[in-house]
Amino acid sequence: MSELFRKIVFGDADIREYATVTIKDNIQEQVLLEFNGIRIDVSKNQWLLCLDPIVFGVWLTKENEAIETDEKSEFKLHFLTAGRSSDIAAVTLTYFDSIQESDGTLLLLKLNESKIYHLDALRTRLLFNKYYKKPKLSFFQLKGFAAAYSYPRKVRVISFKQDDYYNIFPMDLLGTPQTGKRYVLGLRHTNSALAKIITTKKLVISEVSYKYKDVIYQLGSHHVDGPPPVEKLPFKIIASKSFGFYIPEWVDGYKEINIVKTVNLGSHMLLWGEIANECHLKPETSNLYHIHYLLYLYQKRKDKLYPSA
Repeated sequence: MSELFRKIVFGDADIREYATVTIKDNIQEQVLLEFNGIRIDVSKNQWLLCLDPIVFGVWLTKENEAIETDEKSEFKLHFLTAGRSSDIAAVTLTYFDSIQESDGTLLLLKLNESKIYHLDALRTRLLFNKYYKKPKLSFFQLKGFAAAYSYPRKVRVISFKQDDYYNIFPMDLLGTPQTGKRYVLGLRHTNSALAKIITTKKLVISEVSYKYKDVIYQLGSHHVDGPPPVEKLPFKIIASKSFGFYIPEWVDGYKEINIVKTVNLGSHMLLWGEIANECHLKPETSNLYHIHYLLYLYQKRKDKLYPSA
């Protein structure tokens, strides 16, 4: 009966929180930042950086940063399919903090309210009550996560090394402004490498193909438990050029990052870094992305699905 219910109500028997997809070239979603009565496209300059509270980072170039950024400022992010005017989701945000740079500003914005339009309100509530509701996930959080992942979030692999300690793990709470000079990450406080990264102020970020999805997710256990001895990794490693950090041999390329600032966001620590060195190892292939399952259902209804990873 449960499987029949899923098929009748949602048209799919495989209900989950997130879908893994692969994208090589164009993302078909768009994100607009609304403030002071205007909207600007920030699709490639916005990232989810903290889960509790939900905090977004939005990079504004010098030409767009002449806005109020005090505690009373209110902002809105609109998530929509590129070329369409109606929102898939929208979030109202308040000012949390900011990082000023010579060529722009990283705004840190905390979630105040979310509205999601992937499904009608009744089916959305049914989905939450039957499949998602749990002590650590409220309906408020579900709407926030569904909105944030209404834009695909790319998965990358982080490497760190200090003396005999190393760690390699995947992340999707990260990104780089289009200036190409900096990197921002939101790393959970429970991550076993965080304190060491803050001390040494270095890490390496690798671009990876979706074809290595299974081994990438195996690396996910390293967030808390730490990795096995390096010789027991299920793949060969190489050393990054300047830092000598361990990199899986199958990555497309990597960036070595110097951390210049940290900000405590709540459940996650923001790491703001400058790119010290970049190395391309092979032509970039289709990457691994996460989208919310509600976006997957919306895309399926519109017959505009990304290929599954």
